[in-house]
Amino acid sequence: MKLGVIGYGRRIRNMVEELKKVDASCEVRAITDVRNEEIKREWGADRDQVAFFDRPEQMLESIDLDGILIGTRCSLHAEMALKVLPTGIPLFLEKPVATSYEDLFKLKKGWETARSEVVVSFPLRVAPLLRLVKEVVDSGKIGSVEHVQAVNNVPYGGVYYHHWYRDEQETGGLFLQKATHDFDYLNYLLDLKPTWISAMVSKQIFKGNKPAGLKCADCDEQETCPESTVRTRMLPHETPAGEYCCFAEDTGNEDSGSALIQYETGMHVSYSQNFFARKKAASRGARLLGYKGTLEFDFYTNRIKVYLHHAPVVETYEMTDEAAHFGGDAVLARNFIDVMKGKAKSVAPLEAGLLSAYMCLKARDSAKTRSFQPLRWD
Repeated sequence: MKLGVIGYGRRIRNMVEELKKVDASCEVRAITDVRNEEIKREWGADRDQVAFFDRPEQMLESIDLDGILIGTRCSLHAEMALKVLPTGIPLFLEKPVATSYEDLFKLKKGWETARSEVVVSFPLRVAPLLRLVKEVVDSGKIGSVEHVQAVNNVPYGGVYYHHWYRDEQETGGLFLQKATHDFDYLNYLLDLKPTWISAMVSKQIFKGNKPAGLKCADCDEQETCPESTVRTRMLPHETPAGEYCCFAEDTGNEDSGSALIQYETGMHVSYSQNFFARKKAASRGARLLGYKGTLEFDFYTNRIKVYLHHAPVVETYEMTDEAAHFGGDAVLARNFIDVMKGKAKSVAPLEAGLLSAYMCLKARDSAKTRSFQPLRWD
């Protein structure tokens, strides 16, 4: 399986490794990246098996590929996807699929006439834990879901203030960076159309008067600051935190945000995300309430509990396996390989990516204007 990569960053490298675990014939044969020379040095002697291009158009014209993966910085996702969609080549697209309304609507229009099948990088919706939640919900055990309380307390939130992610022009804000996953899995679980959204954000912690551009390594508080990346010891699988001061005057991004989402039946979801929780304070999941019972789950504990409302019963389900993105990356990899072989449709289609990004953009607008925002494409 010959793979082409546009934006050969950490995320796509990890996905390539997942693809190889499923099918050893998967090989990167072409790369388009602004860091081509650096990547060539990293590949060493193996670089001769890869063709490097300065522009994606050159790659698409020069080599036959079975699949393409896009992992550029976020502001380029839509633009790069629009170059691939007309080709018919299966596409793995990193989230968010767009960071502005202009790009979102261009991508939506391109998708409506696209030939390529697209797998969006939404591992949460296909994680084994969430698939089991979906099974229980669809069984009717708790009744129809009439209220949801969802949360994401991010223990590694420093990456959004130390790293390039601190640039809001690139990220589009943290609804697009994090909530895009959560909004998507909620839409998947509920199988309902969202109609309204309102939101609020705060920046209470990661702000300050340190000089713009200050790096932790150059700061005289590097040994005492609890957020110093000089002192941080990352585990091998974790994203490096970055090098910039998170208390500098140029530190971007809110550090907490909440949204209310109404769906077509009239039921609503409350969602809250936080980026200064740490260690065991981490949580990501939701409580789904029906008349018959309440289901709660947490990706970090890998556990589901079902509380029956009219019987003295609590059911507990615990997943025994742990893997990247809670096991969702492996599922996405298997699906993308099947898509490339023409055996399957996407389990995380572009339509879902477009809706999630639209909800995030509307949430961002709501927070800025202090208003309810309708969720309709017209």
